[in-house]
Amino acid sequence: MFGRHKTTLPTADEALPGRAESPFPLADRHVVLDAPVRTDAVPEGHEVAIFGLGCFWGAEEVYWQLPGVWSTSVGYAGGVTPNPSYDEVCSGRTGHTEAIRIVFDPSVVPYADLVKKFFEVHDPTQGMRQGNDVGTQYRSAIYFTTPEQEETARELTEVYGAELKRRRLGEITTEVKPAPTYYYAEDPHQQYLAKNPYGYRCHANTGVKFPGGA
Repeated sequence: MFGRHKTTLPTADEALPGRAESPFPLADRHVVLDAPVRTDAVPEGHEVAIFGLGCFWGAEEVYWQLPGVWSTSVGYAGGVTPNPSYDEVCSGRTGHTEAIRIVFDPSVVPYADLVKKFFEVHDPTQGMRQGNDVGTQYRSAIYFTTPEQEETARELTEVYGAELKRRRLGEITTEVKPAPTYYYAEDPHQQYLAKNPYGYRCHANTGVKFPGGA
């Protein structure tokens, strides 16, 4: 039932059981930003944004380069299985998407700019895939953490969706939901492309910009 390229979300009964606590230790410091990787304590005046936009290696790299981003991490969100492993997520039996968690200073980089970047570096019309990467773990998602983020995310999704429709490029399949529990991925996946500069990348500007903006 669960093939290599699972494209249907599992039910709670079908999902893997996971574990009560994560057995995966993390490095203390971000190898690019020299901030904590585990950022449960957010600095005053900062916010958290969580996105799913395909393979999390390249997605994290996109965001750690932005001014105003204090820390980034990669993990799993939106599914059922607690504290999953990478292999479990890739099996399609957790319901999680590969996600990135961004701690940012909105006085330097507004949340709207993070959402615009989200739409412009991946294809949000592909459902349970991103390019050649196929499976539920590659679906597009915005998980908002404040009411203000929700308002911005839904407004920009509508604006960007209208632009895609105008260009006949497809319907947005991005899920916009309250932030679920976020599980940190194993340490080798954190800042993967800083550790492996020639590793796999699949994110680039799509060429579809917001009307009147960059």
